[in-house]
Amino acid sequence: MNYSARLRDKYYAEIVPALKEQFQYKNNMQVPKLAKISINQGLGTAIADKKLLEVGLAEMTAIAGQKAVSTKSRKDISNFKLRRGMPIGVRVTLRGEKMYEFLDRLISVAIPRVRDFRGINEKGFDGRGNYTMGITEQIIFPEIVIDKVAKINGMDITFVTTAKTDKECLALLKEFGLPFKK
Repeated sequence: MNYSARLRDKYYAEIVPALKEQFQYKNNMQVPKLAKISINQGLGTAIADKKLLEVGLAEMTAIAGQKAVSTKSRKDISNFKLRRGMPIGVRVTLRGEKMYEFLDRLISVAIPRVRDFRGINEKGFDGRGNYTMGITEQIIFPEIVIDKVAKINGMDITFVTTAKTDKECLALLKEFGLPFKK
């Protein structure tokens, strides 16, 4: 039995025809699609405590379903006691099935668990058809056991699309089900 992610099936069955009609595309290859999702978590306090980096790596791996890697600083900053090459964050890039699985869990499980949620801000577009949103707490994901969390950390989630404009990207993400503010 072949497995296919629910949102990938939805993309080809519902989203492509809807966007094709909305933007008057001539063929299906012109319709923008999701290329990758990048998740980044800055752990500036990992300079003093190395265990925070290991915990961050474990949490990010559990959230994404794919092994996370640590990011290292590029320059020396004496005020922060930071040296070049010191690990200061965690990141993971999702593509294919894992990307659609993560997006499905984000939309249907994690975002509804945000306290006082009023919608995602529409100001995270970069002008080239990509969107970045910030999450203030990693505990909204069901993979994280709240009792074992030592420190609440936020993260940035970037949706990289093949859209040419922000308007096309917004329409694509709305079709996937991201709850933007009205």
